[in-house]
Amino acid sequence: MSEEHDFGEEFYSAYAAGSLDPALTLLIETQASLKADVRKELLIADAVAGTFLESEAPAPMSFRAAERALEAIDALQAQPAIERKASRMASRMVDELIRLPEPLQEIALQNSVQSGWKYAGKGLRVLPIDVSADVTTELLRIEPGCGAPSHTHEGSEYTLVVSGGFTDEFGAYGPGDVSIVGSDHTHRPVADEGEICFALAVRDGNLKFDGLLGVLQKFFG
Repeated sequence: MSEEHDFGEEFYSAYAAGSLDPALTLLIETQASLKADVRKELLIADAVAGTFLESEAPAPMSFRAAERALEAIDALQAQPAIERKASRMASRMVDELIRLPEPLQEIALQNSVQSGWKYAGKGLRVLPIDVSADVTTELLRIEPGCGAPSHTHEGSEYTLVVSGGFTDEFGAYGPGDVSIVGSDHTHRPVADEGEICFALAVRDGNLKFDGLLGVLQKFFG
């Protein structure tokens, strides 16, 4: 469990090296947009990674590599603009997404159009985020006083609070804080009173519910 509510130096170094899963990269970039000290950590990690990169022997580029890279960037920049304009005219939840920090805002808007929000219990909505084929990534919208049922995990789960806050058996988390739990942790996150909590969660295994929900999960999945 991370007592500092941050990922830690190893994660930031892996981010600078470009070796993180895209979902964890999204988490760290979103956290950096919320916390100045994380932005500082990433600048230091980038500087160290840049020093090592300069010592590497250059590799030959394929034909028109630079032109093709610029064309791909132009295509990525053009598409979200269209989707964002359409999303602004949708529901209240989409209006809330517009207030999310970059880079989460872009991909959340895109996925709200493609897949939409899923009901996950009283006061809890889940938006699947299609960013990685190897892990499950979701944006959680939790109304004050509501939360997920008590559960544990088959693997690790990283949850970044984007706005509002939640509390579980291991602590209280506010904007920019990260909850890190594994298969030996059982918890029930509940949103704090006052405002809706948005949190970005990444996990590499399924949730395992306690009590009656756990029994139903065994029978029905």
